[in-house]
Amino acid sequence: MLVHGFTQSSKSWAGITADLQQDHEVVVPDLPGHGTSPAAEGDISYAADQLAESCGKGTYVGYSLGGRICLHLALRRPILAERLVLVGATAGLEDVDERSERARADDALAKRIAEGGDAGLGAFIDEWLSAPLFEDLNERDANREARLVNTADGLAGALAHFGLGTQLPLWEQARAIRMPVLILAGEKDEKFVALGERLAAAIGTNALFLLVPEAGHAVPFQQPGAFATLIRSFVAGEVWPAPASEDA
Repeated sequence: MLVHGFTQSSKSWAGITADLQQDHEVVVPDLPGHGTSPAAEGDISYAADQLAESCGKGTYVGYSLGGRICLHLALRRPILAERLVLVGATAGLEDVDERSERARADDALAKRIAEGGDAGLGAFIDEWLSAPLFEDLNERDANREARLVNTADGLAGALAHFGLGTQLPLWEQARAIRMPVLILAGEKDEKFVALGERLAAAIGTNALFLLVPEAGHAVPFQQPGAFATLIRSFVAGEVWPAPASEDA
């Protein structure tokens, strides 16, 4: 299951899907408020439950927002997440003031997206991709066309419901995860390198953190070949510590 990030869609995975489909069954959902999926409802836990119910059992691969949702899924529906891959993801903001400030900023941005309507969607996507987090993305890797299948109301709702400021931190809960977990970050993405290392440590011996060379935040799209190879090796058990025991 390849789960995209905010402003993306299932179409964002097209190249990687074509590669992995040579030897794996690949499911590529649209998150709530994205692509052809209904508008966002509830909170991020609700989104995780929806994802689990629509996709079933397998290896969940989540990028950015998709990674946060997959982390919730692994905690709420562990029987369905046989393996977990988190790319450029975090377990949340611990500081209450920082979380409140992020929620206010996300609400303001969601309102602005909605007010701009679909006519302003292209300008918003360009603004989003101009953020420092994506400064090393070229036109191909950004895949603007796959983002333009979304609607302004859909993205506004997704941000309002699933923005980082709405999420309670999961750093302590992460230690309950027992399936194998692969955590990836691009070597140029210093913030998420630190977050990825911390998350792997929080989960414990069944988690492995790896740096992906020559990539920033958007690892799967900047290094699709290397990313697909890592997924194959992970699913095959070639890159992996044994799952944690029930007594751990």
